[in-house]
Amino acid sequence: MTIAHSGFTVIRVPMLADNYAWLVSRQGVAAFIDPADAGAAIDAVERSGGRLDFVLLTHHHDDHIAGAASLAARFGAKLIGNAADAARLPKLGIALNDGDTLDFGGATLRMIATSGHTIGHVTYLFGDAIAACGDTLFSLGCGRMFEGTPAMFQSSLQRIATLDPGIMLLCGHEYTLANARFARSVDPDNEVLAARATEVERLRRENQPTLPVLLADELLANPFLRAQTAEEFARLRAAKDNFR
Repeated sequence: MTIAHSGFTVIRVPMLADNYAWLVSRQGVAAFIDPADAGAAIDAVERSGGRLDFVLLTHHHDDHIAGAASLAARFGAKLIGNAADAARLPKLGIALNDGDTLDFGGATLRMIATSGHTIGHVTYLFGDAIAACGDTLFSLGCGRMFEGTPAMFQSSLQRIATLDPGIMLLCGHEYTLANARFARSVDPDNEVLAARATEVERLRRENQPTLPVLLADELLANPFLRAQTAEEFARLRAAKDNFR
């Protein structure tokens, strides 16, 4: 499915059991985000015209990087990732630090540090239009805290929360249905959340995706984004880890 948003074109690419990779382009420049499966990624690029300039990696987990080297080699694309986590990533062509930018079809591509799910996790901002947030933030949820601390993770989420509300979030997994069940258990009186949960249930019954999603909607419904302190985040994260 192709989505147009603020001058960018976004293609959602399902991979593995529940992963989403993303192909983003603007004015002839294209970037592929988190290719777990080289074959599926190559097919998506070829169907979109066969040009790929960058492969962006949000973090080192295999279900986000396994196809990266092969994809980059196939199209001569530059592999981009966090300089601070380069030892755990495929060999980078461009290593960025927090806040570094590149030109992307006349817009700014910025990398920001969003550790928590892993140490060294990053989010890529395409102007004020798109945030490719990997496993830091999901619709109605967030990633598991494998390596970070509650303070680190909550700070990363608040960094995303302060972006333009109209920004489109490109998340790494189709976890929204399970996230909605938990979110409603901790915020049962939130009418916006209830409406989103109903819509998510309908979409999944029809085997339709729930992503991408706008930050404005998540700010009203996602309990992890709404957590105001590290202690509140830690309680939510522990509760979600044990939720059945």
